[in-house]
Amino acid sequence: MGYYPKALERLVLELGKLPGIGEKTAQRLAFHIINLPEEEIIGLSEALITAKTKIVLCKKCFSITDKELCDICGNPNRDQKTICVVQNSRDIFAVEKTREYKGLYHVLHGAISPLEGIGPQDIKARELLLRIGENDIEEVIMATNATVEGEATAMYLGNLITPLGVKVTRLAKGIPIGADLEYTDEITLIKAFEGRNII
Repeated sequence: MGYYPKALERLVLELGKLPGIGEKTAQRLAFHIINLPEEEIIGLSEALITAKTKIVLCKKCFSITDKELCDICGNPNRDQKTICVVQNSRDIFAVEKTREYKGLYHVLHGAISPLEGIGPQDIKARELLLRIGENDIEEVIMATNATVEGEATAMYLGNLITPLGVKVTRLAKGIPIGADLEYTDEITLIKAFEGRNII
């Protein structure tokens, strides 16, 4: 990249560090940014700094927020007896879009993965158990990803929570609506057969 001015080279390099951004996309974004009016670039840089300095973890569920408690934990109208366990804050936003779930959340910030050296002590598992012990929780919904790591995390936590007398459930898995059976992978088909319902 020695043919770019040093400042542009650095911008391309920094943009390329973002997930899902390859070199070509980083170059396109860099050229777009340098062609923006100065006030828009200042607005973008201020938004980045503000997000980094103001966003913290909710003291209760460990989702991202700009307050001590996130809006969900601070809402007394939510079902206080149900906790939906997710791997990251983005998962909460996906569930909330459905407008179906009315309970609380707990963000693990990862999943157990021995191959990557991530154990229960590296995620918010202990905090979940403390939270269940300190509150009148009736159900914990495991909404971890349908991956080997997500399944292992759900099983591990389920084995710890069930003896506490709390109902542990797992989100149903199966064939997505609109999908063709012939293109569905084996694991999804197995889960679909296991979770089949009477119609």
